[in-house]
Amino acid sequence: MINQNLFPKPVITKSDRAAKAFIIIISIIVFAAIALLSRVQLKIQLPFNPHVFAGFNAMVNSIVALLLLAALWSIRQKNYQRHKRIMLIAILLSILFLLSYIAHHLLAGETKFGDLDHNGIVSDAEKGLVGNVRIIYFILLLTHIPLAAIILPFILFTAYRALSGDYERHKKLARITWPIWFYVAVSGVVIYLMIQPYYT
Repeated sequence: MINQNLFPKPVITKSDRAAKAFIIIISIIVFAAIALLSRVQLKIQLPFNPHVFAGFNAMVNSIVALLLLAALWSIRQKNYQRHKRIMLIAILLSILFLLSYIAHHLLAGETKFGDLDHNGIVSDAEKGLVGNVRIIYFILLLTHIPLAAIILPFILFTAYRALSGDYERHKKLARITWPIWFYVAVSGVVIYLMIQPYYT
């Protein structure tokens, strides 16, 4: 059993029904926005390269990955106040990431891995030049995308459990949420580093 006295006081009233409805609605809205807007490209002349958003996203993912490690270390040290602050910063950064991610897809469009001549088509010759790295890239992508899609409700439910003082269930859910979130953050950085040479 968790000693409740060691933890920060709850900052929100526990209401599982309301929290579940809110989290499901927010998750659906975010998922729908990303799914729909990723198919749209705005033809706007910008005074900067829109791929700057991808670089920002990679930086945010790097920071979030480090914060997740710091938060885990804080729990091991039983410094629950520091853990709470770190995780709230990670959540705020993840909100910024979502906005930047949408902006990148809206303004930059799609980039194809291996498209060395930037013509939107990956020829057999280009595939040959990229080699097996292409397979590694797509394996990463095929694991990153679905996990990134499902992580939001896990993060929100885990945060809700902690902020409402339900630390037993928070701990159980965090054991699922933390490794998925960490993998999504780290794989996001690796994917950026692999696709970045093909940005126009």
